[in-house]
Amino acid sequence: MSRLGIIDTHAHLDDNRFDSDLAAVMERLANDMEAVITQGTTYESSVASVNMAEQYDFLYAAVGWHPEDLAGIKDESYITELEQLVRNHKKVVAIGEIGLDYYWKENEPKEVQLLRLKQQCDLAYSLDLPVVIHNREAHGDCLNFFQNEVPKELKVVFHCYSGSLEMAKELWKRGYYLGFGGTSTYKNNKKVREVLAACPEDLFVLETDCPYLAPEPFRGRRNDPSLTEYVAKNAALVRGTSFEHIAEQTTKNARTLFNKMK
Repeated sequence: MSRLGIIDTHAHLDDNRFDSDLAAVMERLANDMEAVITQGTTYESSVASVNMAEQYDFLYAAVGWHPEDLAGIKDESYITELEQLVRNHKKVVAIGEIGLDYYWKENEPKEVQLLRLKQQCDLAYSLDLPVVIHNREAHGDCLNFFQNEVPKELKVVFHCYSGSLEMAKELWKRGYYLGFGGTSTYKNNKKVREVLAACPEDLFVLETDCPYLAPEPFRGRRNDPSLTEYVAKNAALVRGTSFEHIAEQTTKNARTLFNKMK
């Protein structure tokens, strides 16, 4: 049993902000965490995540192309490359981080983003893997896509959930999970806290999105998976329960969703 008994379902440990002290960070996490899933954002990032996961028992990987990075895809062979990563490495437990991002105007056009999302979701379904979804300023298209364009059996988590309670209720109807991280600890983020309070007990997981979005009281510094502890403590406060219950329930949820974790 780890010190915290919790799982960070969404980290970016291949980020260069960990270059100077990665070994020390990983040594600490091996003691603190039940498990961590580090996410790919490009093919190169996915390879790095897989390689890291194979070095540490507690670490797992997701592979995929982030919507901010789709310009790096040169041809349709990218899907075959992702598939090979999954088939060749047992510690790949999801396709992610993928999704839609309409915030940055320099991103690929909406139709390209939707195409790449569909292709990667189809791959995940064919491999019996869940998808990890990034949704920024694309709530309407994201909801429509997952209501109409993917098999109902596809397992989905909306990472760093930022939509409305009304949208969340539609996602819960399909059995989709929501990921809550540092933003759920920010006192001015009433919408996310409202969703966290209402979320069915078996449909949410914890995350950090490190090195980004450190929770209170560390907002503004480099985030890392050990700070999932503060996300869990905040969730316990918002939901009127104990840290121990949140740790146990979200670990169960994470292992159900990412069922290829041992």
